[in-house]
Amino acid sequence: MKIIFSGGGTLGPVTPLLAIKDIIQEKHVDAQFLWVGTRRGPEKDLVEEADMRFVSLSSGKFRRYISLWNIIDIGRIIIGFFQSIKLLWKENPDVCISAGGFISVPLHFAAWFLGIPTWVHQQDVVVGLANRLMTPCARVITTSLEHQMKYFSKKKTKWLGNPVRVELLHGSREEAVRIFNLKKDIPVVFATGGGTGSLKVNQLIVEAVQHLKGFAQVIHLSGKERPQELVTRAVKIYDDYQVHQFFTHEMKHAYAVADIVISRGGFGSLTEIAALGKPAILIPKPGHQVENVRFLEKAGAAMLVDERTADGLYLAKVVRQILDDKVKQKQLAFNLHKMLPVAKKEDILSIIGRLVD
Repeated sequence: MKIIFSGGGTLGPVTPLLAIKDIIQEKHVDAQFLWVGTRRGPEKDLVEEADMRFVSLSSGKFRRYISLWNIIDIGRIIIGFFQSIKLLWKENPDVCISAGGFISVPLHFAAWFLGIPTWVHQQDVVVGLANRLMTPCARVITTSLEHQMKYFSKKKTKWLGNPVRVELLHGSREEAVRIFNLKKDIPVVFATGGGTGSLKVNQLIVEAVQHLKGFAQVIHLSGKERPQELVTRAVKIYDDYQVHQFFTHEMKHAYAVADIVISRGGFGSLTEIAALGKPAILIPKPGHQVENVRFLEKAGAAMLVDERTADGLYLAKVVRQILDDKVKQKQLAFNLHKMLPVAKKEDILSIIGRLVD
């Protein structure tokens, strides 16, 4: 069995597919995997950490406004289509799987052209353009949320939940205390701005840290692609604050020790937080993530902080309110877990069985 996964540019389309890969590999130890990603995205390190071959192809994206780049990117997508034909002919996979991202579009078009079955997974509340383009050609479509099924063909769509890597569920608080040199008597806030990092989130975290002195320890995942001067200066000034650019195996331990997680609003990260039963403060990236977080906020499953209007003082205030209210912590964690169920292993294996047979 050979499977090609695709996605990248951000880690949103990546993390659920890594979970699917782990589940398949546990059942089919001889399965082979290949990842098609972007040239400059953050996904390569995670994919290679998962012991998968990684290749990149040409691709572009369609903007929903008039732009010269749309014309240029159409050319890139056409080039990516023919590169995909060549790759698929050489690799001869049994199935191609994507959870979004424009790098997947030419690949899935080429797979459909060659008669190779494809599976598209929809995570976000709002269906992205890449998935809108791919799903008509897909053999199977799965969704994270039950109400999303109405956007797709009933005959080939299944409500799956969102896959989560089992490894992330087995972090250790004790190991985290050792790795991050934490104090055992002060709560821990784990803050991340997504796979590539967010300059705005980084600014908010640094502003908030000065108001959390003596109240919380902060582990800040700043992102590899963002300037580090701001956070580096802050580390020198504030105690109980540390910055890291990128995590692989450390991620599970950071999650395990966290009393609160501050995150963007991508469904990959949200499902991980939900599975771990952590209260979340979410700072969505403008666009589809705002809809994700508003959906959860209305259900009492997360606290929303708007990056356009909030400052670090307000963020620190929200952190302190949650840390002071144990009932609120439990309510947020319970509601998030209820809203974002984790995909069942047997359902994933059933879909793979249908596609490969």
